[in-house]
Amino acid sequence: MNIPVVEAHIRDPGEQAGLTVLGPLLARTLPPGAAVAVGWDDPLLGAGISLGGAATPAPAEAVATLLAGGEPAGGRHDLALCWTVETARVALAVQPGRRIPATLREGWTGLARGTIDAHFASARAQSRFEGLRKSERLRQALYEIADLSGAKLDMQEMLARIHAIVGTLMPAENFYIVRYDDERETLCFLYFVDQHDPWVADPDQEIPLAEMSSSLTVAMLRHGQPMLGPSVQVRRALGVETDPAHGPDSADWLGVPMRRDGCVSGAIVVQSYDQPGRYTQEDRALLEFVAQHILTALDRKSAQEELERRVEERTRELQHANWVLEAEIVERERAERLQRALFRISELSITAGSIERFYADVHGIIDELLDARNFYIALLSEDGSALEFPYSVDERDPVRRPRRLGTGLTEYVIRTGQALLVDRYGMEQLEQAGQVRSHGSLAHCWLGVPLSRDGITCGVIAVQSYGTDVGFTPADQDLLTFVAHHVDGALARKRTQEALKATHAELEFRVEARTRELEQANRELRAQIGERVRAQQRLTHQARHDDLTGLPNRVFLLDRLDAMMRRMHEPGRQPFAVLFLDLDRFKLINDSMGHAAGDAMLIEIGRRIRAAIGTEDVVARLGGDEFAIVLAAADAQSAESRAARILRKLGRSMWVAGRELFPSASIGIALWQPRYRHADELLRDADAAMYRAKARGRDRSALFDEEMRAEAMRLLDLEADLRRAIQREAFEPHFQPIVRLTDGAVVGHEALLRWKHELHGWLPPSEFLRVCEDSGLIEQVDWLLYRRVVAWMAANPGGYVSINVSPRHFHAEDFAERLLRIADEAGVDPHRLRIEITEGALLDDAPRAARILGTLRAQGVLAQLDDFGTGFSALSYLHRFPIQALKIDQSFIAGLAGESQAESLALVRAILALAGTLGIDTIGEGVETQQQRQLLCELGCAYGQGYLFGRPQPIKAAAGTPAPLLLPA
Repeated sequence: MNIPVVEAHIRDPGEQAGLTVLGPLLARTLPPGAAVAVGWDDPLLGAGISLGGAATPAPAEAVATLLAGGEPAGGRHDLALCWTVETARVALAVQPGRRIPATLREGWTGLARGTIDAHFASARAQSRFEGLRKSERLRQALYEIADLSGAKLDMQEMLARIHAIVGTLMPAENFYIVRYDDERETLCFLYFVDQHDPWVADPDQEIPLAEMSSSLTVAMLRHGQPMLGPSVQVRRALGVETDPAHGPDSADWLGVPMRRDGCVSGAIVVQSYDQPGRYTQEDRALLEFVAQHILTALDRKSAQEELERRVEERTRELQHANWVLEAEIVERERAERLQRALFRISELSITAGSIERFYADVHGIIDELLDARNFYIALLSEDGSALEFPYSVDERDPVRRPRRLGTGLTEYVIRTGQALLVDRYGMEQLEQAGQVRSHGSLAHCWLGVPLSRDGITCGVIAVQSYGTDVGFTPADQDLLTFVAHHVDGALARKRTQEALKATHAELEFRVEARTRELEQANRELRAQIGERVRAQQRLTHQARHDDLTGLPNRVFLLDRLDAMMRRMHEPGRQPFAVLFLDLDRFKLINDSMGHAAGDAMLIEIGRRIRAAIGTEDVVARLGGDEFAIVLAAADAQSAESRAARILRKLGRSMWVAGRELFPSASIGIALWQPRYRHADELLRDADAAMYRAKARGRDRSALFDEEMRAEAMRLLDLEADLRRAIQREAFEPHFQPIVRLTDGAVVGHEALLRWKHELHGWLPPSEFLRVCEDSGLIEQVDWLLYRRVVAWMAANPGGYVSINVSPRHFHAEDFAERLLRIADEAGVDPHRLRIEITEGALLDDAPRAARILGTLRAQGVLAQLDDFGTGFSALSYLHRFPIQALKIDQSFIAGLAGESQAESLALVRAILALAGTLGIDTIGEGVETQQQRQLLCELGCAYGQGYLFGRPQPIKAAAGTPAPLLLPA
């Protein structure tokens, strides 16, 4: 694609380039009363004169004479010279109030010429830059127009986006595109936007040119050349009369034709109603060039729409043919399925083991023919007074109990002996007529067919749905009726088999009676065997139960859960729940009262949990102070209710080793879901929910949900990414300046941890720091960071750098020695290194923290207390530990200008007063406005840090910053 380079169009080049300041600038370097004139004539920047100093016309006249090639009148000017800068001719004339000494004349002249040459070089560079920027903007616009023709947009949306693109190249508030057919003599406004003309264009309407004989657009299309200027002037040039029907006149009008194969096929017009001369010849050339690309995009879009229309027509034809073929295939497959189903039903009467198994197999066969997820078989009792349900599978009524004959839908089919297919409306009609009365959950659609024995109706096969997505048709009724006839025969054969089995059972009973004598003889032998079995059971019990509490252990619990999960796929099973219980602060009991007291407490806890659950529920001790409870039948609401009951029973006081204790626990709840395959998965999720409960304050329960599952998976993935990042050393410091508030001088930097993620780019610590802390990886990450910080300090002398230290580092005795060794190996003065710690690091192990801080301070490494005011803010550690500076939390700094200004001002004033009394420096964090900076200065805060002074920068950006760096006050 050949794209022309468009030179920047500058209507007042000298002014835009900043040349008009040359006269006043040079006049300020001369004695009072001096007059200075600088003139220029440049093909690119234009011609102009800049005057400065005293208001006399003589210097300006001298400059004009010099530029014209003449010599100014002698004696009237102290200095008058002319020279060439590249293609520009420049003149300078000076008429001082007092004559310039000869010793200063030559130096001032060199300074003036150097200043003028530098301004002209800058102005020409700026002009070329503007030209290049316009060319790049045009190139980008053409690419975007080309992309639009292939995008999945309708024509109007594509044209609207083209309008927006043209608007980036020139003023185009009033813009329209027309398509022209010279053979049919018609015009079509594809797109029309005008701020003053209320006319609404129809892109599908073809307008005969005869109806628009006085249109300026039509005249330009017939003329075939671009037109530019006020609409009155263009109309006069084209010989078109004024016609208000075609919109108001414009102050500036620009229209260019679009050509296809040398013939005019349309046009693009932009116009301005309020600014004469708004468009230039450069704009005309630019719009003419862009118009051809827009025409190409329109042609491609029209071809694409025509192709899509043809494809859609052909697709509809193929779909119709396919529907006919699929209907034939479905009908044949339906007949084959029905034949196979009837054959299998006939086989079931012989092969099914029990009548219950027979009913279940019949249900499975019918479910293959139609949607029978809710299915039951109802039979009359022997005396005909009750209705029994030997088989039932239902989403909402899992158990159907026998009932006396009434007026339900099932009884209606038995009474009439006819199949019944009704929807919700039909049921209401039958109820209003007094024919039926609903039992159980109300179905959306119900289908029942009679079962008969010896020509008398004895039962019903029924299917039903509860949602609008499933409905039954008369074809389903015919199918189920046909199947029911074969089920009648199969049931008769099955009853005969059951009678034969009963006879065999009677025979077996008699044989059993004859064998009792042999059993008596073998009783002693069985007693011995029983004793061995009991011994084996005792061993098994010990292996599957906890020695301390007598409760089942983890092995027993996992076996029970696996068995329950296997049975969940059987019909009528209710879901269950697993509760993971962990005692709060149990370690405190063992540490303070001894393990014997802890064991006594665990025994009482186990007894209380057993008393709080049902007979079908199971409680097991998993180890330590962890228990698991399996609720045999529970949903989310009942599980949380029963967990609350367990917590209430545990919370009652108990006496252990002569002390009254009030235990509490945290419980995690996991409900059975079909996705679980192993018992360990349930326990894992319940354990995760228990930690959620502890995080929320203990002595409560939490239900595991998909959000918790997703969070757990995200944390696992994040930890894996962290471990890979540590191997790749993908952690780098970003440096943010710490400045003196009075004059803005940079006194140091804070090294902030950043992770360059493979997929997500730079990540701040808030995205991964908690995972680092929980997994123990923070120490490895910190040491990688510390080495890079010290290396940067070695290459950038001046100022100090503070590093953030996790509380975990204070658990290592050699932390101070290791940090000092890194600084020594890099040749960095320890006095330039500072550490930032939180209040939690000091309170966790105060003696060890004091030793480490003392070792570091002895070598010159000072400590700063980060986020002061947000934690315990205890005054005692400010004099117990060697703290050099307090960093006032950014939440207090932000409040200095908000609604909570009074409270934040009081807190900051108190912190500064405390620090001043103890001789501790203060640093305000998060300073973003001059108002905050001014307030901190007035309150006596010495140093500040925040976006007002600089954002955190990576090593390369920070390395180029001199230290110390003076920022503007």
